[in-house]
Amino acid sequence: MNRKVALITGGATGIGHRIVKEMAKHQFDLIINYRSNEQEAKALAAFVEEHYQVNTLCVKGDVANIDDVNEMVNRSLGAFATIDVLINNAGPFVFEYKNLVNYELDEWNYMVNGNLSAVFYLAKRIVPIMRQNKWGRIINFGYHLAETAPGWSQRAAYAAAKTGLVSLTKSLAIEEAPHGITVNMVNLGDIVHPWKEASIQDVAGLDSNNTPIGRLGTGEDIARVVEFLTQERSDFITGAVIPVTGGKTSFI
Repeated sequence: MNRKVALITGGATGIGHRIVKEMAKHQFDLIINYRSNEQEAKALAAFVEEHYQVNTLCVKGDVANIDDVNEMVNRSLGAFATIDVLINNAGPFVFEYKNLVNYELDEWNYMVNGNLSAVFYLAKRIVPIMRQNKWGRIINFGYHLAETAPGWSQRAAYAAAKTGLVSLTKSLAIEEAPHGITVNMVNLGDIVHPWKEASIQDVAGLDSNNTPIGRLGTGEDIARVVEFLTQERSDFITGAVIPVTGGKTSFI
């Protein structure tokens, strides 16, 4: 079977894990990138190979490091003839609350490189392949209301990178539209562990006051939107920023 090939960064755990399962269900061959969770990546690959009969490759690499990105792509193209879909799920986050001036230089660089420059690194290698095929799908990720560039106290490095990614997404979408490539961004609501790998059914009956619809968000909510954006007939949607928030419209 001539399946399309999807590369999911940070695919071993969390929302990336759920996206891998959703893409496998729809018969994509999969490249599962991980930084440190090798055991989880290989277990997930074995699961989707057994249950969905797709081909997989697990590739280690830190998307914030351009040398790792180049090696990741080289290994991927050694196993598969092409990369049709790029899902930029990986992105570092500093969980400690810090004012901007308290960030160390290394922390700042890692946040910007991992959440913004990484998309450039991967696009630079993979978009030319998509152009040759006259088809491609790129999905990036942001946080709730990133498209409005809100101030986010003590999260300034992450917020700066992701709001920059909004503009990059829209710019790349315009540039690559003539080549049959769409580029979109999904902005997540407040989806926390253990629900990042959960299905919608898993939260049935669990009420939440954090969203207008009154239930918890899950990884499946995100994965289903991502898979839709990879479909052939999603080609009229490009340069879009799509909130998946359960109806929440305020930043707080």
